[in-house]
Amino acid sequence: MTLIDTSAWIEALRKDGDLSVRTRVATLLETGHAVLCNIVILELWNGARGDRERSKLRRITETLDRVPISDVVWMTANNLATSCRKKGITVPATDLIVAATARVHRLDLLEADHHFQMIPRDTVS
Repeated sequence: MTLIDTSAWIEALRKDGDLSVRTRVATLLETGHAVLCNIVILELWNGARGDRERSKLRRITETLDRVPISDVVWMTANNLATSCRKKGITVPATDLIVAATARVHRLDLLEADHHFQMIPRDTVS
């Protein structure tokens, strides 16, 4: 299963979005391998403009399974933040939460945001 980050959804929903990301999202949706978490849903709804976008988001959020952001996810996000700061890296809290959610639930993560590349891979969850 793959957690799709807001950045990938934005590319997928744009008419001129990155074709490789759009294709990957479409494949995940078609095969039933896409999941969401509530922070991604919040970010998507926060950026929705107009009835057309809200209608698309409603279909997406009503269709896909959600993975929980548990206490373990929060602790993992805290560990990721600490690890990043020790290396002089600042990553947005929402990206840390999404990355932690994917790690805790052992999900692949589809993203189109350079911040995820900055998160150390060797951080203990």
